Parts: sequence; structure tokens; C-alpha cells
Amino acid sequence: MKLSARTAVPLAALALAGLAACAPQTSDSGAKSDDKSGTLRVWLFQEVNNGPKQHVVDRAVAAFEKAHQGARVQVEYIPVESRAQKIKAAFNDPGSAPDLIEYGNTDTAGYVKDGGLADVSAEFAAWDEAKDTDPTAKQSVTVGGKVYGAPLFVGVRALYYRTDVLKELGLPVPATQDELIATAKKIHRARPDLYGLAVGGAYTYGALPFVWANGGELATENGGKYTSALDTEAARKGITAYTSLFGDDNCPAAKCAQMGGNATVTAFAGGKAAMAIGGDFNHAAIEAGSVKGKYAVTPLPGPAPGSIAPAFAGGNNVGVLKSSSHRTLAVGLMEQLAGKATQRELFDAMGFLPTYTDVRADVAKKQPFVEPFVRTLAAGAKFVPASPGWGQIDSSLVLPTMFQEIVSGKKDVAKASSDAAKKMNDAFGAAG
Repeated sequence: MKLSARTAVPLAALALAGLAACAPQTSDSGAKSDDKSGTLRVWLFQEVNNGPKQHVVDRAVAAFEKAHQGARVQVEYIPVESRAQKIKAAFNDPGSAPDLIEYGNTDTAGYVKDGGLADVSAEFAAWDEAKDTDPTAKQSVTVGGKVYGAPLFVGVRALYYRTDVLKELGLPVPATQDELIATAKKIHRARPDLYGLAVGGAYTYGALPFVWANGGELATENGGKYTSALDTEAARKGITAYTSLFGDDNCPAAKCAQMGGNATVTAFAGGKAAMAIGGDFNHAAIEAGSVKGKYAVTPLPGPAPGSIAPAFAGGNNVGVLKSSSHRTLAVGLMEQLAGKATQRELFDAMGFLPTYTDVRADVAKKQPFVEPFVRTLAAGAKFVPASPGWGQIDSSLVLPTMFQEIVSGKKDVAKASSDAAKKMNDAFGAAG
């Protein structure tokens, strides 16, 4: 998932991932009625600067209420710190639950297992705008072939690089993964005050493109059951490529092993790194840093010249709770909030990248900085396993632990990836 400007994706995903593991299963949270009037309750995430988001939502709500006489909408912006308890309580007590919630896209499978989200497959299929939804965004609301919400926005990463540093050193923009690694080390050798490419041992979603670009996968699925693929030859090749960037020739392990996504972006924005893997949602923070006017963005290169490494498709969704006694209205409001018009306004107000391919193309023309991220999505972004076990894997830091064990020299790639794969399989098995 991605919680927009208030934090980077990996931190948000770690913070919310535990919900899938701790929220109890409900025995019967199905609604007993479908009222066509009354008050709809909505929980949305509260942003650091919530005013622009609230303004967009207020307009969408006003349009919905005008089109649905007798319906009223009550929006509550829930604090990041207490959202886990509130959603857990909602699943336990349908009588006090909202009709519609915003949730992180990595939590879909866990919420479905817990019986919290309504299956809206039929309505989604009949919704005209849904046909333009990015396939990966649609995957983030899909479990077992059924749809449990609507994508609200997506977030992906690309390569930020210092144009002035590359020019000073006479280096071209890296066109392949090998060139990226070699360029990072050339920069650090010539400019020891800079990380060539800022990387982090706790930066899961910065590392995964290296795994995916080399043909690796997090897991494979068979009959709804997931098995870790971290210990395959392809995945190990990608893990080796990423961890080769830790060391005195680029980003010393003593400093970089504990870094997450925020820290790598902060290093770049503060002029301490020549390159970094950052999201579209990091653009404002980098613009506010000391590198303003001295950087550019390009898709993260893959192994072959001109190829693009698959990025993690982060983002948030909106979904109807199974317990809602206003299902029809709630689905309508879901479509209003996640529709094209609202997503355009959310992009203008908050920088949230739309989930519709045609709307993304339009905003890319209006805001050129979006173009590399749109190209990255078009090349084929990827998602985490749609298993409720992913929450446990994420919250217990299985992948960061693996990377840190490797870069610290405690384990080699084969041993660390095998151990991580076993932990993943234990979590998948426990999830059922």
C-alpha cells in the first residue's frame, strides 16, 4: 500500500500489514437489509495535510447526495496511529462499523479472510469506468477471482538521479541494471562524499524490482495456496544484484543496512546521494530539498538495454463492508469516490497517481514529472502475494532481515534466502 505524502510505501505497508494477522475472523457479519436512504458512514485515512483531500472528498460527497435524495454521508478521517484498533473493532461489532473504508492494498487478502469486505464483483463488472482500471490496480482488490473494492490511487517508484553529478563526471544515464550498479560505484569512487545509489536493507519495495527484473518472484500460487520463491535461482540472482550495492564502494553496510525508503529518499533530497529509488509520491519532498533543479527521473532499468524493471504497485483502495445495511448506496459512493473525476481531483490536490490508464496519460501531459512513473506502470508493475499470510511476512520483517543478514556478512545469499523462504511458507501455511 501507499499512504501518500505522509510516509513512504514500505513504512506504511509495515505499519498496516499487521492488521491482517491480528484482526479476528467474524462468524457472520453479513447485512440483514439494504436501505436506500439514511446515513452512510465512511472512514478515510487522515493525511498530514488533510485539507486538500477533504475538499475533494466534500465535493464528491455533495455530488453523491444530490444524486441520491434521502441519503446522507458522514465522513470520518481516522488517525494513522489508531486505525488498526478501529478496523479491528468494526469487524468485531458490525453495529458500529462504517459502510465504506479506505484501506491499504496489501491488506485486501487479510480483510477478506476476516470477513470484513463485501464482494462487489458484479457491480465492478457493470461499472463502465472500471474497464479502464490498470490491471495491477485491479489485482489489488481481487482475491480468489472476486473483487472486494475499487482502487483509489497507485504509487510506483523510479530512478531519481543528479543531472549535475552525471554531467560533471561525464557519465551517461544508466540504461541497464549492470550499468546502474557500475555507475553507482564510479560516482562514489569519484565523489566519496556521495552514495552513488542510496539503498536500504529495510527498503523492501526498493529491492523487489531487482528480484523481479531477473525473473524472480516472491511466491508462486497453486490452487489458492502460496509457496515462497525467494530460494529460486532467478530470485537469488536479483537478491545478489541488490545486495552488491552495499559496501564501501557505494553505500556502506554500517550506514545503509538499517535504512528504509524514507531514509534513502532523504539522503537524495539532502544532497548526500547521486541516485535513489523513489516514488511519484516523493516528488514534493525532493523538490523541497537541496537538489531542486539538479535532478531528473527515469524508469529503473532492467537487465536489457531499454528495459524497465518491474516496480511494486503500491496504493490504497476503498471498499464496502460486508456488514453495511446500505449496500447499494455504499457501492454507489465507492464508485463516486474512486471514479475518474475524483481521482483527477485527488491528483491535482494530493499528487495521488490515478488508477485509470487514460486518466494517468492525461495527468502526465499536464505534469511532466509523472511521465517516468506512468511508463513504469505501463511496462508492468507487480504486486505482493494475495494471501492473508503476507501481513505476517511483512510485519515480521522477513525480507528486510534477509537483506540485512546478507549485507552484514552473517549469511550468504543461498542461506539467507532459504531461511526467508521457510519463514514465508510458515506464514502462508498458518494463513490457510
